[in-house]
Amino acid sequence: MGRGRVELKRIENKINRQVTFAKRRNGLLKKAYELSVLCDAEIALIIFSNRGKLYEFCSTNNMLKTLERYQACSYATKEFNGTSREIEQSSYREYLLLKAKHEALQHYQRQLLGEHLDPLNMKELEHLEHQLETSLNRIRSTKTQFMLDELADLQTKERLWIEANKDLERKLDEIYNQNHLGSFQWDGGMQNSPHCHLYAQSQVFLQPLDCSCSLQIGFNPEVSNQLAAVTHNEQNMNGLIPGWML
Repeated sequence: MGRGRVELKRIENKINRQVTFAKRRNGLLKKAYELSVLCDAEIALIIFSNRGKLYEFCSTNNMLKTLERYQACSYATKEFNGTSREIEQSSYREYLLLKAKHEALQHYQRQLLGEHLDPLNMKELEHLEHQLETSLNRIRSTKTQFMLDELADLQTKERLWIEANKDLERKLDEIYNQNHLGSFQWDGGMQNSPHCHLYAQSQVFLQPLDCSCSLQIGFNPEVSNQLAAVTHNEQNMNGLIPGWML
């Protein structure tokens, strides 16, 4: 005759309850041991009786290590889920704030451009006017500073070009002076040399005489006077009388 199905409810009889607890406890511990051996599983079993007595089983003989592993896995999952939800909520709140700021800036920009001014009162219009004047002064100041910087750059370039021009002028003057001095020395040396005197004498003697083209036989006083003048000049120049005149 087989056993009937036991109804799962609290056993009211104290003695029967204790006997059932002892039998089921031993069977549960035995099943945990068999499962750890057959399947190579890490199993930890903790049982407290209704009187507070502890019964435990651990396949690794280190209950604290198994409990720490369980705590790490359980709490890490909970913290991850909680952290992800908090990050999502925080990101959504930040998105709402940034969206509101963006809309406010767009509305303020349209007001600066002269749009949507009807809802503003006198104080808000004066504040907007003051902001525009301040912006305009800053723009003008920046523009003026930019122009002054450009002017300073142009003045610097002008000074550099002037200096370069002066250097070129000095170089040209030096080249001109060198060439002029060289030509002057060459002319002076040729005039003081004896060859130059001989060249001058030869030029004097080789000059054509002033006479008419018609042939005249006899004494010509003009030709005689010219020859005498040339001879006198040569005597004054060299203090000598040419040999052919002697």
